[in-house]
Amino acid sequence: MAVTQTSTSETPAVDPRKPLAVSDSALATVLEVRAQEDDPGATALKVAITGSDMTEFQYALELLLIADAADDDLVYTQGPHDELTVVVPADSAMRMTGATLDVPAASTPGGLVIRNPNTPNPLDGLNLDLEGELPEQIQQVLDRAINPALASHGGYASLVGVDGTKAIVTMGGGCQGCAASAMTLRDGITRMLMEALPQLSEVIDATDHTAGENPFYT
Repeated sequence: MAVTQTSTSETPAVDPRKPLAVSDSALATVLEVRAQEDDPGATALKVAITGSDMTEFQYALELLLIADAADDDLVYTQGPHDELTVVVPADSAMRMTGATLDVPAASTPGGLVIRNPNTPNPLDGLNLDLEGELPEQIQQVLDRAINPALASHGGYASLVGVDGTKAIVTMGGGCQGCAASAMTLRDGITRMLMEALPQLSEVIDATDHTAGENPFYT
């Protein structure tokens, strides 16, 4: 079941026991797919966060028997008549609270989207005991927090140099020429570097977005 994430600025009141809401349109889509299962009424939709690409979470959607849900999973119903049982793993629930499973806008081809007000932070849970001068500290953040997140897309970020309190960064691999790479650097890498290193005043994108294999910016 194809799904993408769309960010939203809306923050409606939500029940933390039901972190992911399901729109009427998405409900109809899921129920149509679920109807092909051997026992639709005993089948739930499981939605889990599996990783991130710096700016958005990545998700896995699957149908499973309600009886197979883990003991610590959040299990609840959605729909005007509680037609759909939703399962969200405990380790995904907080990062998904306030999100909605929906269908794309009319101009976007099929599948489902998750509109999530939460965004990933690769610095969470990391004890960054940074050492050395500013260039060495920047490199440590890139190596230990940022590049592991980019690696799942075959990309990486490199430090070109430091000009005073400005870091000059370039993106390579699968990130070079990617349509989302500029946004990733602006909304992801820049935010992470400046959060970890408050002395930074700016992160400059030195990527040649017209280069690389199948570049987007031509």
